[in-house]
Amino acid sequence: MPGDSPISPDIDLRRHTATYAAAPAFPHLVLDGFLREDVAWGAFDAFPPHGSEEWTAYTHFNEKKYGNTKLDSFPAPVRSVVEYLNSQEFVAQLSALTGIPGLIPDPSLAGGGLHQSPPRGFLNIHADFTAHPHQRGWRRRVNLLLFLNPHHQSSWGGALELWDRSMARCRVSIEPTFNRVVIFNTDVDTFHGHPDPYACPEHETRRSIALYYFTEGEPVRVRSTEYRARPGDSRTKRGLIWADKMLLRAYDRVKRITGIDDRAASRILAWLDRYTRR
Repeated sequence: MPGDSPISPDIDLRRHTATYAAAPAFPHLVLDGFLREDVAWGAFDAFPPHGSEEWTAYTHFNEKKYGNTKLDSFPAPVRSVVEYLNSQEFVAQLSALTGIPGLIPDPSLAGGGLHQSPPRGFLNIHADFTAHPHQRGWRRRVNLLLFLNPHHQSSWGGALELWDRSMARCRVSIEPTFNRVVIFNTDVDTFHGHPDPYACPEHETRRSIALYYFTEGEPVRVRSTEYRARPGDSRTKRGLIWADKMLLRAYDRVKRITGIDDRAASRILAWLDRYTRR
């Protein structure tokens, strides 16, 4: 809805270019009160529960969450936010903030869209896949995560961790609080995640809108999601993180060749996860 911005009138990304570039770990920005208050509450109230056929279960050793990339299934208050954040008007602000010209939104929402981590959900530390799975020559450059969790409590965990590029230590921990946006560069070594299981009550989830932005026309080093162990992880956990990553890498090659849907892989990975945890 260009011209009818859902973003708070106090927000102008272009004011934060210096802060973004100088941020610890890697370039990033955290802003509270990102959406207008009425829009944020409308999106939260309409945020669909996982469980319908539009949701894909990503359940394997390195993550436990649900994702929905089917834009036409999003309730109108959520869909309108996504459409604006993929609009030319907003993407121009992102380019100004990040210093990356020619950013391209992804109408297919590949890997993004709506995310929910259920009780005990998690996402191990990783650097994101580097190239769009179905658009040849599209290099992934920027992530935007918008959290919609008005009941979140710090004691539940679920903070987004940003690690240094050598994976020596966590530099920034960001609570997934209501109407907070996190924008950050994506590269081969921009490591992030929420690796500890989310300890929310059974009726709660960790909700977010995840949008990814790309550039086109330059060499792309194609690589699937690069999961990493934390320094304190056991040798067994390190081995399982690596093995799961190798399975995902093989699947990523198949997906890029055949265009198969993530739902098929999620079923296989869920079975493997149950097997490895016996």
